[in-house]
Amino acid sequence: MAPGLRKYVEAIPGRPLPHGILNAACTEVRDVSDEHELLGVEWLALGCCPVLAWTDPCLDESPGDESPGEPPGRKEYCRPEVEFAEPINLYAGSECSTIGWTYAEARAHAEATLELGEQYGLESAFWRQKLTADAIDLTPAAGPLTVQQGVARLEGCLAEAYGGVGTLHVPASVGALLGCCDVAKEDPATGGLSTLAGNCVVIGAGYSAENTGPGGTPAEEGTAWLYITGPLVIRRGPAVVTPDRPAPSVNTRTNDRNVLVERTYVVGTTCTVCAVQVQVY
Repeated sequence: MAPGLRKYVEAIPGRPLPHGILNAACTEVRDVSDEHELLGVEWLALGCCPVLAWTDPCLDESPGDESPGEPPGRKEYCRPEVEFAEPINLYAGSECSTIGWTYAEARAHAEATLELGEQYGLESAFWRQKLTADAIDLTPAAGPLTVQQGVARLEGCLAEAYGGVGTLHVPASVGALLGCCDVAKEDPATGGLSTLAGNCVVIGAGYSAENTGPGGTPAEEGTAWLYITGPLVIRRGPAVVTPDRPAPSVNTRTNDRNVLVERTYVVGTTCTVCAVQVQVY
């Protein structure tokens, strides 16, 4: 059929993947308007200092014949580290001819594009900004592990450093393999995914697009990278449309209309980032 005979209809709507980085069951998302928070934040780490057991040496009434040596040391103190998170700016732009497309239509298209794709874009940016930059590589010298072994090693790493509920970051290309041996299960109450140990699971399309190891090393064929962090808090600013009125959106030389929608995010996590390479086939 000739293109001119086709009937114009509305675009096919979409939904972001339900277990991505913005899902409320696993991540605390705060919509903020304070521009200072959107320039980056810092805080004192909480939960990264160990809680230690103390035995009073005076309770030992049978020291034996040998000299007890140096007196027992004092109790240990931990100086909390200052942690920080930098802003991530995402945008979506629509370009169209002024013939047949109004400013309102171009703006609506750009806003819908950002709404559908922001999770993908944020996962990809967070993977590069934080996960690959700060991770400890737990992959053994013998090579990649199975998915179950990899998750077990990651959860052990987080438990030793933090001890609270953390977040497992999984590329979408590995998501189906989590069903093996019940590595992850859905909570009927929240709809979120968690492991047997209780850590939240984020399955990201943006993670799948990146799939790199610490330092940005690409995954080998048939393998993927998994990461684990502490809990996530995401600060998200308002969507800003440029221009905010019709006239400046038109390029008079080309008669094209351009509308841009931008949004700033600050993704914070705590204590440690661990990574492991796993086999996917």
